[in-house]
Amino acid sequence: MDILLIAGLWLDGSAWDDVVPELTALGHRPVPVGLPGQGDGNGSATLDDQLAAVLDAVDAAPGKPLVVGHSAASSLAWLAADARPDKVAKVALVGGFPAPDGSAYADFFAIEDGLMPFPGWGPFEGPDAADLDEAARERFASAAVPVPEAVAKGVVRLTDERRFDVPVLLVCPEFTPAQAKEWIAGGESPELARAARLDYVDLDSGHWPMTTRPGALARLLAEAAESCD
Repeated sequence: MDILLIAGLWLDGSAWDDVVPELTALGHRPVPVGLPGQGDGNGSATLDDQLAAVLDAVDAAPGKPLVVGHSAASSLAWLAADARPDKVAKVALVGGFPAPDGSAYADFFAIEDGLMPFPGWGPFEGPDAADLDEAARERFASAAVPVPEAVAKGVVRLTDERRFDVPVLLVCPEFTPAQAKEWIAGGESPELARAARLDYVDLDSGHWPMTTRPGALARLLAEAAESCD
């Protein structure tokens, strides 16, 4: 099965370099999705541009793909389900929750000269980055790609309620399935609260398991893909 891999903020497609061979060995076709504005130097890219790139990848898949969104890109994966509810086999969300209709995509940190740079490790101290050693942190920070303002502040628009029929797997890295269920029940993710089929899986890692536990993440994604057959 085609497995479309969408990286979160400040990451380009190389974020999946250690996951791709693992998925290939497990018999799947991983496709890291290149997002405009994240790695191509296009500082004027918009959220619509990024969604268009994801939908191009969905449309290019020979069958129904598994669409994987990491962190903030969980919203991009969910937008793909909204735009292509009959084409997406399943959505896997890694450490993230889709933003509701009408909200900003990822307006989390300060904008500088039209870009949202990586803010340093301060906001991520604790479970998010607990499994990243100093060398890994330095590599991440040095490779981090500032996110265009029109992406970060882009407004999420969801229009097709058939998205709620697309199966969802929530991969829980720096939080537990029990915590995720509590948050959703408490109203923190109105989109997932309405998902007809929502499964949870635990992954003992920090917020970036593609870096620290690529093999384990690949196995979880492969199992998710195989459950679609």
